[in-house]
Amino acid sequence: MEAIVCVKRVPSTTTRVQVGADGRSLDPSGVEYVLNPYDEFAVEEALRQRDAAGGGRVTAISFGDEAAQKELRTVLAMGADAALLLANSEAPNADGATTARILAEAIRGRSFDLLLFGKQAVDRDQHGVGPAVATLLGVPCVSEVVAIEVGDGKVVCQREVEGGRETVEAPLPCAITCQKGLNEPRYASLKGIMAAKKKPLEVQPVADFTPAVQVLEMTLPPPRPAGRILGEGPDAVPALIEALKNEAKVL
Repeated sequence: MEAIVCVKRVPSTTTRVQVGADGRSLDPSGVEYVLNPYDEFAVEEALRQRDAAGGGRVTAISFGDEAAQKELRTVLAMGADAALLLANSEAPNADGATTARILAEAIRGRSFDLLLFGKQAVDRDQHGVGPAVATLLGVPCVSEVVAIEVGDGKVVCQREVEGGRETVEAPLPCAITCQKGLNEPRYASLKGIMAAKKKPLEVQPVADFTPAVQVLEMTLPPPRPAGRILGEGPDAVPALIEALKNEAKVL
């Protein structure tokens, strides 16, 4: 089983971010960065499929700045065999279409059975990189998968849809974007952390690129207005209805 898993370094969802001085990007000072949570499901599934097949290779690829080596080392410590960083200082601000193009160029020509992604990155929530890479490479893609069964040159996946699950079959090689519930990602063991230091992590510089989308302005959402008490008990109902009609305009 040959698997390639694409991962991203993102700000932790518990970090309180601030807009940078340029007004178009985040201020990195004081921000904790982690492996994208949805990518953890992709990494875990790649490792499980490799082990279930009795052998193979899991390669992690990331488009990021030099600091993204930390997250790739985490993936290696989890059990991946090799990692590749497509390095550019502006990569954290790249749009999904540009990221997909650069990843596809790096993957093209490599042999793989499964090409795995998290369903989205929690910093931009675009959902588009996995399907876009699959389209550029000309392979089928199944998105937001919660169960995978590989065998006989095909993959059978289950996707959560409104009111139930959809079962989809596709030939290998195939791209899959992974949803929460697919598996329970493992923690890197001390043995894995030590082994990761000896595993290959290639850093391949990416020349300056022209983004497909440019961020013109980035602002934090306005603060929520302070709440107020309209009254107590049944006597407050008329005032509440009035506020919902004329202020909130939800009635």
